[in-house]
Amino acid sequence: MKKFILVFALITQFHSLYAQEEPTTETTEKPVWTRGGSFTFLLNQSAFENWVAGGVSSISGTVGINYDINYLKGDWSWDNKIIASFGITKIKEQDIKKSDDRLEWNSVLGKKAKGYWFYSAFVNFKTQFTDDLDSDTEGPTKFLSPGYLQIGPGMLWKKSENLKVNIAPATTKLIVVDKNLTLPDAAYFGVEEGKSTRFEFGASVGAYYKFDLMKNISMENTLNLYSNYLEDPQNVDLDYTMNLVMNINKYISTTLAYQTIYDDNAFEGLQTRQVFGLGVNYNF
Repeated sequence: MKKFILVFALITQFHSLYAQEEPTTETTEKPVWTRGGSFTFLLNQSAFENWVAGGVSSISGTVGINYDINYLKGDWSWDNKIIASFGITKIKEQDIKKSDDRLEWNSVLGKKAKGYWFYSAFVNFKTQFTDDLDSDTEGPTKFLSPGYLQIGPGMLWKKSENLKVNIAPATTKLIVVDKNLTLPDAAYFGVEEGKSTRFEFGASVGAYYKFDLMKNISMENTLNLYSNYLEDPQNVDLDYTMNLVMNINKYISTTLAYQTIYDDNAFEGLQTRQVFGLGVNYNF
Protein backbone atom coordinates (compact mmCIF):
# COMPACT_ATOMS: atom_id res chain seq x y z
CA MET A 1 0.00 0.00 0.00
CA LYS A 2 2.80 2.45 0.82
CA LYS A 3 4.36 2.10 -2.62
CA PHE A 4 1.09 2.95 -4.35
CA ILE A 5 0.65 6.05 -2.14
CA LEU A 6 4.12 7.27 -3.15
CA VAL A 7 3.42 6.66 -6.83
CA PHE A 8 0.03 8.39 -6.66
CA ALA A 9 1.51 11.44 -4.92
CA LEU A 10 4.18 11.91 -7.58
CA ILE A 11 1.79 11.36 -10.50
CA THR A 12 -0.66 13.87 -9.02
CA GLN A 13 2.11 16.45 -8.74
CA PHE A 14 3.23 15.88 -12.34
CA HIS A 15 -0.36 16.13 -13.60
CA SER A 16 -1.07 19.39 -11.80
CA LEU A 17 2.06 21.02 -13.16
CA TYR A 18 1.38 19.80 -16.69
CA ALA A 19 -2.23 21.00 -16.60
CA GLN A 20 -1.30 24.48 -15.47
CA GLU A 21 1.31 25.28 -18.12
CA GLU A 22 1.53 24.61 -21.84
CA PRO A 23 4.79 24.48 -23.78
CA THR A 24 5.83 27.72 -25.41
CA THR A 25 7.26 28.18 -28.87
CA GLU A 26 10.06 30.45 -27.68
CA THR A 27 13.58 29.19 -28.19
CA THR A 28 16.66 30.11 -26.21
CA GLU A 29 20.30 29.50 -26.92
CA LYS A 30 21.73 26.83 -24.65
CA PRO A 31 25.11 25.13 -24.46
CA VAL A 32 25.29 21.86 -26.38
CA TRP A 33 26.81 20.17 -23.32
CA THR A 34 25.95 20.97 -19.72
CA ARG A 35 27.72 19.36 -16.79
CA GLY A 36 27.23 19.70 -13.06
CA GLY A 37 27.05 17.80 -9.86
CA SER A 38 27.88 17.63 -6.19
CA PHE A 39 30.18 15.79 -3.83
CA THR A 40 28.97 15.22 -0.29
CA PHE A 41 30.52 13.85 2.87
CA LEU A 42 28.23 13.12 5.82
CA LEU A 43 29.43 12.32 9.33
CA ASN A 44 27.47 10.99 12.30
CA GLN A 45 29.07 10.35 15.70
CA SER A 46 27.99 9.57 19.24
CA ALA A 47 30.21 8.96 22.28
CA PHE A 48 29.44 7.72 25.80
CA GLU A 49 31.78 7.34 28.76
CA ASN A 50 30.45 6.32 32.18
CA TRP A 51 26.98 7.41 31.04
CA VAL A 52 24.56 6.01 33.62
CA ALA A 53 21.52 6.22 31.35
CA GLY A 54 23.24 3.92 28.86
CA GLY A 55 24.41 4.22 25.29
CA VAL A 56 26.88 2.77 22.80
CA SER A 57 29.57 4.84 21.07
CA SER A 58 29.41 4.81 17.28
CA ILE A 59 30.70 6.65 14.26
CA SER A 60 29.62 6.56 10.63
CA GLY A 61 30.47 8.35 7.44
CA THR A 62 29.09 8.48 3.90
CA VAL A 63 30.58 9.89 0.71
CA GLY A 64 28.50 10.47 -2.39
CA ILE A 65 28.65 11.86 -5.92
CA ASN A 66 25.61 13.00 -7.91
CA TYR A 67 26.68 14.13 -11.40
CA ASP A 68 24.75 15.09 -14.54
CA ILE A 69 26.08 15.22 -18.11
CA ASN A 70 23.43 16.46 -20.55
CA TYR A 71 23.42 17.19 -24.27
CA LEU A 72 20.92 19.38 -26.12
CA LYS A 73 21.01 20.44 -29.77
CA GLY A 74 18.07 20.99 -32.08
CA ASP A 75 15.54 18.20 -31.66
CA TRP A 76 17.95 15.92 -29.82
CA SER A 77 18.60 15.58 -26.11
CA TRP A 78 20.74 13.12 -24.16
CA ASP A 79 20.52 13.09 -20.36
CA ASN A 80 22.99 11.17 -18.20
CA LYS A 81 23.02 10.90 -14.41
CA ILE A 82 25.69 9.11 -12.38
CA ILE A 83 25.04 8.37 -8.71
CA ALA A 84 27.65 6.81 -6.45
CA SER A 85 27.59 6.57 -2.66
CA PHE A 86 29.34 4.50 -0.03
CA GLY A 87 29.03 4.61 3.73
CA ILE A 88 30.34 2.68 6.72
CA THR A 89 29.41 2.57 10.38
CA LYS A 90 31.41 1.38 13.38
CA ILE A 91 29.68 0.54 16.64
CA LYS A 92 31.91 -0.06 19.65
CA GLU A 93 33.16 -3.66 19.89
CA GLN A 94 31.49 -4.61 16.60
CA ASP A 95 32.83 -5.09 13.08
CA ILE A 96 32.60 -2.31 10.53
CA LYS A 97 29.43 -2.54 8.46
CA LYS A 98 28.07 -0.79 5.41
CA SER A 99 25.47 1.93 5.86
CA ASP A 100 25.21 2.78 2.15
CA ASP A 101 26.46 1.25 -1.10
CA ARG A 102 25.16 2.35 -4.48
CA LEU A 103 26.40 2.78 -8.03
CA GLU A 104 23.94 3.79 -10.75
CA TRP A 105 24.04 5.18 -14.28
CA ASN A 106 20.88 6.36 -15.99
CA SER A 107 20.90 7.53 -19.62
CA VAL A 108 17.99 8.71 -21.79
CA LEU A 109 18.32 9.68 -25.47
CA GLY A 110 15.41 11.67 -26.90
CA LYS A 111 14.29 13.12 -30.23
CA LYS A 112 11.65 15.84 -30.24
CA ALA A 113 8.16 14.67 -31.13
CA LYS A 114 5.70 17.42 -30.13
CA GLY A 115 5.40 19.84 -27.23
CA TYR A 116 7.14 18.35 -24.22
CA TRP A 117 7.21 14.86 -25.76
CA PHE A 118 10.27 13.04 -27.17
CA TYR A 119 10.81 9.65 -28.77
CA SER A 120 13.28 8.00 -26.42
CA ALA A 121 15.63 5.13 -25.69
CA PHE A 122 17.03 4.55 -22.22
CA VAL A 123 19.69 2.54 -20.39
CA ASN A 124 19.76 2.02 -16.64
CA PHE A 125 22.50 0.17 -14.78
CA LYS A 126 22.67 -0.46 -11.03
CA THR A 127 24.98 -2.38 -8.71
CA GLN A 128 27.05 -1.91 -5.53
CA PHE A 129 30.78 -1.60 -4.84
CA THR A 130 31.49 -4.37 -2.37
CA ASP A 131 30.16 -6.97 0.07
CA ASP A 132 28.92 -6.35 3.61
CA LEU A 133 32.50 -5.94 5.01
CA ASP A 134 31.80 -8.42 7.82
CA SER A 135 34.84 -10.68 8.00
CA ASP A 136 32.89 -13.46 9.73
CA THR A 137 30.30 -14.03 7.00
CA GLU A 138 30.10 -14.09 3.22
CA GLY A 139 27.38 -11.72 2.19
CA PRO A 140 25.00 -12.32 -0.73
CA THR A 141 26.12 -9.18 -2.55
CA LYS A 142 29.32 -7.80 -4.02
CA PHE A 143 30.34 -5.79 -7.08
CA LEU A 144 28.14 -6.83 -10.05
CA SER A 145 26.36 -9.38 -7.88
CA PRO A 146 23.66 -8.43 -8.30
CA GLY A 147 23.92 -6.11 -11.27
CA TYR A 148 20.80 -4.79 -13.00
CA LEU A 149 20.68 -3.63 -16.63
CA GLN A 150 17.55 -2.22 -18.31
CA ILE A 151 17.27 -1.12 -21.96
CA GLY A 152 14.21 -0.06 -23.90
CA PRO A 153 12.54 2.37 -26.34
CA GLY A 154 9.69 4.61 -25.26
CA MET A 155 8.41 8.15 -24.88
CA LEU A 156 9.93 10.89 -22.77
CA TRP A 157 7.89 13.78 -21.32
CA LYS A 158 10.40 16.46 -20.43
CA LYS A 159 9.37 19.87 -19.19
CA SER A 160 12.84 20.77 -17.92
CA GLU A 161 16.02 19.18 -16.63
CA ASN A 162 14.31 19.04 -13.21
CA LEU A 163 10.98 17.54 -14.28
CA LYS A 164 10.74 14.57 -16.63
CA VAL A 165 9.07 11.17 -17.03
CA ASN A 166 10.18 8.34 -19.32
CA ILE A 167 7.71 5.59 -20.27
CA ALA A 168 9.15 2.43 -21.87
CA PRO A 169 6.54 -0.30 -22.54
CA ALA A 170 9.06 -2.73 -24.10
CA THR A 171 11.96 -2.94 -21.66
CA THR A 172 14.57 -5.69 -21.54
CA LYS A 173 15.97 -6.36 -18.07
CA LEU A 174 19.00 -8.48 -17.25
CA ILE A 175 19.98 -9.48 -13.70
CA VAL A 176 23.55 -10.73 -13.17
CA VAL A 177 24.83 -12.55 -10.06
CA ASP A 178 27.84 -14.57 -8.96
CA LYS A 179 26.64 -18.18 -8.96
CA ASN A 180 29.62 -19.26 -6.82
CA LEU A 181 28.51 -17.36 -3.71
CA THR A 182 27.31 -19.41 -0.74
CA LEU A 183 23.69 -18.39 -0.29
CA PRO A 184 20.92 -19.30 2.17
CA ASP A 185 18.28 -19.87 -0.52
CA ALA A 186 18.13 -21.91 -3.72
CA ALA A 187 17.66 -18.73 -5.74
CA TYR A 188 18.25 -15.07 -5.05
CA PHE A 189 17.30 -11.85 -6.81
CA GLY A 190 15.20 -14.08 -9.08
CA VAL A 191 18.20 -15.96 -10.51
CA GLU A 192 17.87 -19.73 -10.35
CA GLU A 193 20.42 -21.82 -8.49
CA GLY A 194 23.51 -22.61 -10.55
CA LYS A 195 22.86 -19.82 -13.05
CA SER A 196 24.40 -16.37 -13.27
CA THR A 197 21.74 -14.39 -15.20
CA ARG A 198 18.01 -13.85 -15.32
CA PHE A 199 16.20 -12.36 -18.34
CA GLU A 200 13.00 -10.33 -18.00
CA PHE A 201 10.84 -8.39 -20.44
CA GLY A 202 8.32 -5.80 -19.31
CA ALA A 203 7.38 -2.15 -18.92
CA SER A 204 9.21 0.55 -17.00
CA VAL A 205 8.52 4.10 -15.89
CA GLY A 206 11.23 6.48 -14.70
CA ALA A 207 10.41 9.88 -13.17
CA TYR A 208 12.60 12.69 -11.87
CA TYR A 209 11.47 15.83 -10.03
CA LYS A 210 13.68 18.35 -8.26
CA PHE A 211 12.44 21.60 -6.74
CA ASP A 212 13.11 24.12 -3.99
CA LEU A 213 10.92 23.83 -0.91
CA MET A 214 12.15 27.25 0.19
CA LYS A 215 15.38 29.25 0.06
CA ASN A 216 18.42 26.99 0.58
CA ILE A 217 16.26 23.84 0.88
CA SER A 218 15.90 21.56 -2.14
CA MET A 219 14.19 18.19 -2.62
CA GLU A 220 15.18 15.68 -5.29
CA ASN A 221 12.82 12.79 -6.10
CA THR A 222 13.62 9.78 -8.29
CA LEU A 223 11.05 7.06 -8.98
CA ASN A 224 11.50 3.86 -11.01
CA LEU A 225 8.74 1.32 -11.64
CA TYR A 226 9.02 -1.99 -13.49
CA SER A 227 6.55 -4.78 -14.33
CA ASN A 228 7.75 -8.12 -15.72
CA TYR A 229 5.36 -9.38 -18.42
CA LEU A 230 6.82 -12.88 -18.23
CA GLU A 231 6.17 -13.55 -14.53
CA ASP A 232 3.77 -11.99 -12.00
CA PRO A 233 3.25 -8.68 -13.87
CA GLN A 234 1.00 -7.48 -11.04
CA ASN A 235 4.03 -7.39 -8.70
CA VAL A 236 5.41 -4.01 -9.73
CA ASP A 237 9.01 -3.37 -8.67
CA LEU A 238 9.48 0.04 -7.06
CA ASP A 239 12.57 2.09 -6.31
CA TYR A 240 11.98 5.56 -4.86
CA THR A 241 14.70 7.88 -3.55
CA MET A 242 14.28 11.28 -1.90
CA ASN A 243 17.20 13.58 -1.13
CA LEU A 244 16.45 16.63 1.01
CA VAL A 245 19.35 19.09 1.18
CA MET A 246 19.36 22.04 3.58
CA ASN A 247 22.30 24.34 2.78
CA ILE A 248 23.81 26.18 5.74
CA ASN A 249 26.38 27.93 3.55
CA LYS A 250 28.28 27.23 0.34
CA TYR A 251 30.09 24.20 1.74
CA ILE A 252 28.15 22.98 4.78
CA SER A 253 24.77 21.29 4.52
CA THR A 254 22.39 18.98 6.33
CA THR A 255 21.14 16.09 4.23
CA LEU A 256 18.31 13.62 4.64
CA ALA A 257 18.24 10.68 2.23
CA TYR A 258 15.34 8.24 2.14
CA GLN A 259 15.03 5.24 -0.16
CA THR A 260 12.40 2.52 -0.37
CA ILE A 261 12.53 -0.53 -2.63
CA TYR A 262 9.99 -3.21 -3.40
CA ASP A 263 11.31 -6.20 -5.36
CA ASP A 264 9.72 -9.52 -4.48
CA ASN A 265 12.60 -11.42 -6.10
CA ALA A 266 14.97 -9.95 -3.51
CA PHE A 267 12.69 -9.58 -0.47
CA GLU A 268 8.94 -9.99 0.00
CA GLY A 269 8.28 -6.61 1.57
CA LEU A 270 9.42 -3.02 1.56
CA GLN A 271 13.12 -2.31 2.00
CA THR A 272 13.86 1.13 3.47
CA ARG A 273 17.02 3.14 4.03
CA GLN A 274 17.45 6.48 5.79
CA VAL A 275 20.62 8.56 6.14
CA PHE A 276 20.74 11.87 8.00
CA GLY A 277 23.76 13.94 8.85
CA LEU A 278 25.75 17.14 8.75
CA GLY A 279 28.25 17.21 5.97
CA VAL A 280 30.52 18.93 3.51
CA ASN A 281 28.94 19.77 0.18
CA TYR A 282 30.91 20.79 -2.90
CA ASN A 283 29.28 21.65 -6.23
CA PHE A 284 31.26 21.26 -9.43
